[in-house]
Amino acid sequence: AFIAPKGAKILSADYSQIELRIMAHLSKDKRLIQAFKNNEDIHKITAAEIFNTTLKTVTNEQRRYAKVINFGLIYGMGPFSLAKNLNIERSAAQNYIERYFTQYPSVKKYMEDAKQVAREKGFVETYFGRRLWLPEINSSNRIMRAAAERAAINGPMQGTAADLIKLAMIEIHTWIEKESTIKGKIIMQVHDELVFEVPDNEVETFKKIIPELMEKVASLSIPLIVDIGEGHNWEQAH
Repeated sequence: AFIAPKGAKILSADYSQIELRIMAHLSKDKRLIQAFKNNEDIHKITAAEIFNTTLKTVTNEQRRYAKVINFGLIYGMGPFSLAKNLNIERSAAQNYIERYFTQYPSVKKYMEDAKQVAREKGFVETYFGRRLWLPEINSSNRIMRAAAERAAINGPMQGTAADLIKLAMIEIHTWIEKESTIKGKIIMQVHDELVFEVPDNEVETFKKIIPELMEKVASLSIPLIVDIGEGHNWEQAH
C-alpha cells in the first residue's frame, strides 16, 4: 500500500528491541545492561540461563522459547498464558518464569516496585515523567486489578518507547527544516518505527543521519540501536 513514486525510495527506521532495552534501563539489571552494551543476542543469553546450557549449544527452539518469555514478561504474562503460548505444561512455564527471575532479579524487583508505586500513588511514570493513571489498581474486582497491575509494569516501558519516538520525530523534523534543500519527509510513525519517502539522491544522507538522530535522543544506561532499510515499497524497506 505504501509505494514510493518514481525517483524516490521508502525508508524504514526502527528501534531494535526497544522495550527490552528500556526494561534493562528501568530495572537497572546488570546482566541485561551488560548484554545490550556488548551487543549480545539477548534471547540466546536468556535461553542459555533458563535451560542451563552454553551459548554455543542453545538451539533455535530454545531461543524461540526465550524470546517469548523475554517479551511476554514485559506484558505481565503469567504461567497460564506462557504455557498456552508455548504449548507446554503450566508447571514447565512456571519453572521457566522462576528461572528467569533468578537470573534477572532486578527485573522481578522492578515489576513488584512498579505495582506498589501504582497502589500508593494511583499512577506510574515513564522515564521522562509522563504519567499513566491506574484507578483500577486497588479495585476489589480481581480481573480489573490484575489488568491494572500488568499496565503498571508495562506502562513505563511502552510509554518511554512512545516518548522516545516522539522526541526522535521532533529531532528529525528540526533537521529537515534546517536543511533547506532536503526534500525527503516522514510519512508515518508505527510503534517504534519511522517511515520516510526520500528522493534517490538523498537516500544515503538519510541512511546516515536518521539513525544518528534517533540513537541520540536520550542518554540511557543502554545504547539505543536503530536499523534502517530502503525499498520501492514499505515491505521491501524491511
